[in-house]
Amino acid sequence: MDAESLEKSIRDDIGKADSFETLEQARIKYLGRKGLVTSLLKNIKDAPPDEKPKLGAVSNRLKKLAEELIEERLGALRGSRVGSRFYKPPFDATLPAHDGNVGHRHVLSQVLRRLKDIFFGMGYSLASGPHVELEYYNFHALNFPDEHPSRDVQDTFYVTDDILLRTHTSPVQVRYMEEHQPPLKIIAAGRVFRNESVDPSHAAEFHQIEGLYVDTDVSLADLKKDVEVFIQQLFGAKTRIRFRPSFFPFTEPSAEVDMSCFACQGKGCSICGNAGWIEVMGAGMVHPNVFRAVGYDPEKYSGFAFGLGVDRVAMIKYGIDDIRLFLGNDLRFLRQF
Repeated sequence: MDAESLEKSIRDDIGKADSFETLEQARIKYLGRKGLVTSLLKNIKDAPPDEKPKLGAVSNRLKKLAEELIEERLGALRGSRVGSRFYKPPFDATLPAHDGNVGHRHVLSQVLRRLKDIFFGMGYSLASGPHVELEYYNFHALNFPDEHPSRDVQDTFYVTDDILLRTHTSPVQVRYMEEHQPPLKIIAAGRVFRNESVDPSHAAEFHQIEGLYVDTDVSLADLKKDVEVFIQQLFGAKTRIRFRPSFFPFTEPSAEVDMSCFACQGKGCSICGNAGWIEVMGAGMVHPNVFRAVGYDPEKYSGFAFGLGVDRVAMIKYGIDDIRLFLGNDLRFLRQF
């Protein structure tokens, strides 16, 4: 088909298109991948050198004519009632896709990942255990007396009389010691549950990470050194720590661990409540009764344990003042981290 005949065919077919479907058929006939005008453009490369300029000019003129006529006819069809309610622009699967929303780890997952990396670098390995736990592992084997208030249903979610949702990750340590002999150096991390009234600083579901080191001749000095290395890795080399006497059934002696405020360097500010110190974890030497429960000789072995809240670390590190934000699934909050 010569250029003159092709131009007449283009004008006739597009001009006669009385619906979006027939107009789309005309577009494919002339401008599709195997269309007549498209083929003409592809054949330019095979033409003799002296004919290429003329053939190129004719082909581009016909292409532009077809595009203009299609656009003009499309406007006319849109302005009419014929098929306007049902018009859908043709879908071209070869067009590049738009940028999608790229997800990222939740802020708690980021913090937990960082904590694990620090402990792995200090020689700890990861141990895990069930969320639904026996009362024996959650309380009794950890030297909790029968009358301890945390056993009460006001603090613990009981499934049956002796099955509950774990209130801390310490049962993982007991289970691990039952199956392994010292020396051992582990961390246990995961979700825990307590029957708390939810408010900005309390939640019924949160996350903990605990550490345990057992060997011969482990001392309080070893505990202090590991805690200090961990805190300085997380909050900076200038961070100082202090131990305050405390009580936990599963450790003796026990201590609350404070760190110097990373914001004011201990001078006092709104973050530390003008105290210069921030409480970060509980720690202590493993109680002999815990060793006896797992079959270790407390005269031969000694060890230390410590635990901290992952949510609390995230709140301190990023200045978050409401623990409920972690479970809110609010993208305005989550995209900040």
